[in-house]
Amino acid sequence: MKTSFVTAMLVLFIAALACAQEPVASAPSVSAPTAPSGVASTLADRVDVGVTAYNSGIALVRDVRTLSAPTGEHKLQFMDVSQQIRPETVSLRSLDAPGSIAILEQNYEYDLMSPNKLMEKYVGKKVKLVNFSTQIGFQEVDADLLSNNEGPIYKVGDRIYLGHPGNVVLPEIPANLIAKPTLVWEVNNALPNQKIEVSYLTDGVTWQVDYVLTLAKDDATMDLAGWVTLSNQSGTEYTNAELKLVAGDVNLAPRSQQLKVRADMLGYAEGMMAPAPPREESFAEYHLYTVPRRTTIKQNQTKQISLLTAAQVGIRKEYETSSDQDLFTPFMRPDSGPIRQDVAVLLKFMNAEKAHLGIPLPAGTMRVYKQDSSGALQFAGEDRIRHTPKNEEVRLGIGKAFDIAVERTQTDFQQPAQNISESAFKIVVRNHKDTEVTVNVVERMYGDWRILEKSQEFSKRDAATAVFPVTVPKDGEATVTYRAQTKR
Repeated sequence: MKTSFVTAMLVLFIAALACAQEPVASAPSVSAPTAPSGVASTLADRVDVGVTAYNSGIALVRDVRTLSAPTGEHKLQFMDVSQQIRPETVSLRSLDAPGSIAILEQNYEYDLMSPNKLMEKYVGKKVKLVNFSTQIGFQEVDADLLSNNEGPIYKVGDRIYLGHPGNVVLPEIPANLIAKPTLVWEVNNALPNQKIEVSYLTDGVTWQVDYVLTLAKDDATMDLAGWVTLSNQSGTEYTNAELKLVAGDVNLAPRSQQLKVRADMLGYAEGMMAPAPPREESFAEYHLYTVPRRTTIKQNQTKQISLLTAAQVGIRKEYETSSDQDLFTPFMRPDSGPIRQDVAVLLKFMNAEKAHLGIPLPAGTMRVYKQDSSGALQFAGEDRIRHTPKNEEVRLGIGKAFDIAVERTQTDFQQPAQNISESAFKIVVRNHKDTEVTVNVVERMYGDWRILEKSQEFSKRDAATAVFPVTVPKDGEATVTYRAQTKR
């Protein structure tokens, strides 16, 4: 019995050794993508690239490459362009000899390879299934791909298989699929070697400005930092690019056909020297910001770049309350009782050189911070500003005052004629802060109006607004009363 067992083990060992010495069948080689005939220009030929991003979500790409191509008419493939390129905006020019190259015909090839597309192209054709059987080891069989709808369906011999545990091997890549978005041109070329610049608009590159405003303890000054947040979803990378930003509302004509739209944060640590801000200049009816250093904009990357810094900017805080109701209608009777009103907190400053600013501020969100008693910065509110030229006022609404209460009561209403109304109001402002405050009581007027009686002076902000500035002592209250007549 022992001899038989040893003999059996020896036979198994010899068989395993023989199997190990047999060459393992290798998967069939796959041919490279079939490319259209002609000259190809790739990223290896690029010598410079520039990106100008606009507020509207588009960007102008300037791609400079060296080109070695035969003279005369031939096909030129310009590869590695944005997946969201607007082909109708492509421009080609020679930097060495203007007019030496021209596009006669252009095609944009963007049917990119993917496993699903490759499978779809081979429906009804022969493929190979590798590791078809997991029970007996490596095996390769021929199969017909019958369908790829919601998963592959194969025919092997007389049997139908819904998927399999191994790999699918295709004999070649179809000629009508490409690995990267490509512009295919018919060109007429006069120079065999030259430097060319290709420019085009692309979607998928967006930028916005975020401002950090840090208030001083006395709310009289602030420090301001502006950051550009740039996002690249265009489908390609721009390496060591010259970056420019255009602030302004550039008009874009409606497009007849839209292309299908296909985060590491950069900045400087607190305490480090801030990088040089972008250089600003007027451009057409807009403002152009040129980033002083080149940067790489990766695909699917969000990047932050310092735009501006300013310290000790003068600022003032204001409180304002107003009613959104029509004050001069019969629907607001004296017996309706007092109405509570919120008090808005406003921050205002001039974008002027004397305030340590004086540069065009692109539209963006300003977030306000202030130190608490321990010295830690706390968020105090935010507001969005529009494009603001220099020497214009910036106004931010950052929230509602907690410790200031306002109650409005309509004390009288009369209608001496069909088109004439008279209303009387009492507005009580209570201040629960430990400092005196001034609250602007803003009254919206309608039609031809005039103030008949008033407890204090007011200013006429515009044709439909009267403003009563009310000074309220700490832990005290103040009352405004007035009667107004309107004619409609």
